[in-house]
Amino acid sequence: MEADDSFAPAEADTWESLLSVILWLPAALEGRLKQEGLSHAEFLILWCLSQHQDRTMTSLAEMSRVTPSHLSRIASRLERQGWLVRKSDPADTRYTIASLTPAGLRKYEEAAPGYYATLRKHVFGLLTEEQLDQLGGITGIVARSLDPTAT
Repeated sequence: MEADDSFAPAEADTWESLLSVILWLPAALEGRLKQEGLSHAEFLILWCLSQHQDRTMTSLAEMSRVTPSHLSRIASRLERQGWLVRKSDPADTRYTIASLTPAGLRKYEEAAPGYYATLRKHVFGLLTEEQLDQLGGITGIVARSLDPTAT
């Protein structure tokens, strides 16, 4: 193992490849979503709500990996477009519930095919089933190590 301030050759090669993915894949997705009039963050909020209707803003921030203040700004933009509504939680008025509108669901459904096609073009379509399983396992390990909610 190398000193803490440098990489072993295998680490350096892996980091260079991973860094390219970290930088280029979001840019490719952002470019595709821009054609739909969405940012990547906006799409992720629409996706989260399409999968889990009526989420508290707190849980939505956690699911989408954005800060509550960033989510508030995104939600305001989505509300102005008529794609999201926020209302007080009737069970506990300290919480705000976010929901997709029918127009928001349509917007998600319009943007999703291009988003998934971009992921298939740059990731999933390049890999065998075995490689996908390996990638899923490896990225799962890394994601769990980064998850601030993990114990």
